[in-house]
Amino acid sequence: MKISVIQLGIKESEKMKNRFQEVERILENMKISNEIPDLIMLPEVWGCGFFNFSDYTSCAEDQKGQTYSRMSHWAKELGCMIHSGSFIEYQNGKFYNTSLLFDKTGHLLAEYRKIHLFGYESEEQKLLTRGEQTTVVNTEFGNIGMATCYDLRFPEQFRQMAENNADIFLITSAWPMQRLNHWRLFNQVRALENQSFLVSCNCGFEQEGSHFAGHSMCVSPMGEILYEAGEEPTVLKMYIDLTQIKRYREEFPALLDRIKLTR
Repeated sequence: MKISVIQLGIKESEKMKNRFQEVERILENMKISNEIPDLIMLPEVWGCGFFNFSDYTSCAEDQKGQTYSRMSHWAKELGCMIHSGSFIEYQNGKFYNTSLLFDKTGHLLAEYRKIHLFGYESEEQKLLTRGEQTTVVNTEFGNIGMATCYDLRFPEQFRQMAENNADIFLITSAWPMQRLNHWRLFNQVRALENQSFLVSCNCGFEQEGSHFAGHSMCVSPMGEILYEAGEEPTVLKMYIDLTQIKRYREEFPALLDRIKLTR
């Protein structure tokens, strides 16, 4: 499976329409160069910018707003799956941090609303409503589980996805530089403890005084970092061998030894 992770630079002065233009320029270049992967990923709240809390309501979209329509179009145009990254969704008087996964025909495969909203030095918890369900969807490449940024700190969410047969975790994020060591640790541990691939897409640059960590990556079911970006905006290309999942789980069947403890 070939994957391209778009680690987008979030510039403080940049408008939402300019970010869409930048993303579509990258996608157009993939088409022109005929270097089209099986899956493309984008970061968390890249249109508005995660730390731009004062504009959350003005940036909000219906589920089938511009993020939906434009990413659906590009999935069909390129003939590949696209993980939209996340956007601020408005529905029934509430706001959510929502991400979408499209198949290669542009059909919506799955949606995920961020469950764990960040409260520390952040307005996300005050402004948004948390999601209530984990998401695992069957695709031609296996079962994909979706999560967002702060979710990485909560292993029970990933274990639930593993129990629902997730083979690959896709993590869209806007993780800050001051906790880069936590980011690298959680990416590895969530993959290792569930014997699954994990692919994460983070932001780069700085917004509202917060410096994004970058370091989007791919981690193997053995917890090894196979690919990792630096701090700057980039397109991180990777190839993963999906047969490793079944092979490693059979060679070292730790998941079968798990005891569900009760209080």
